[in-house]
Amino acid sequence: MVDSARAARLAKRISSIVASAIGTEIKDPRLAYVTITDARVTNDLHDATLYYTVMGESIDSEPDYEAAAAGLAKATGILRSKVGAGTGVRFTPTLTFVLDTVPDTARHMEELVARARANDELVARQARDASPAGESDPYRRDDADDDDGEDGSRE
Repeated sequence: MVDSARAARLAKRISSIVASAIGTEIKDPRLAYVTITDARVTNDLHDATLYYTVMGESIDSEPDYEAAAAGLAKATGILRSKVGAGTGVRFTPTLTFVLDTVPDTARHMEELVARARANDELVARQARDASPAGESDPYRRDDADDDDGEDGSRE
C-alpha cells in the first residue's frame, strides 16, 4: 500500500539531514555555497531526489554549478550513509541531486513583470497625452434639434 504521507515525512527528514551534513560535516570547498531547497521521495521509499541551488561567493560573482555537481556526486555515498543512520529505515534510499531552477525562473518572471509594468506606464502616458485623431466629438448631431425652442416645441 502506498503511503505518500510517510514519503513526504521521509523527504523532509532527508532534506534536513543532507543540508546539515553539507553545512557541518562535509569539508569539500565546492559545496560551501550549496543549499538544499527541496526533497522528493518515491512512494516505495527507494529513491530520493534532492533539489539544490548554488550561490556565488558574492552578489556579483557567478555560481560554479559544475563544481557543485561534482562535489555532490563525490559526497553522495557519505551523504547516503548519513541518511541511513539518521532515518532508521530498512532500505536507505538512493540519492539523486538535481539543480533547482525555481529561483532562476522566479527571477525571470520578475523581470517580465517589471517589463510589462514599464510598458503599461508608457501606454498610459501616451493615452493621457493623446488627442483625438479627428474631431473632438466624433458623434453626429442633427443641427435641426439645436433650433428648437426652450420648451422643445417648434414654432
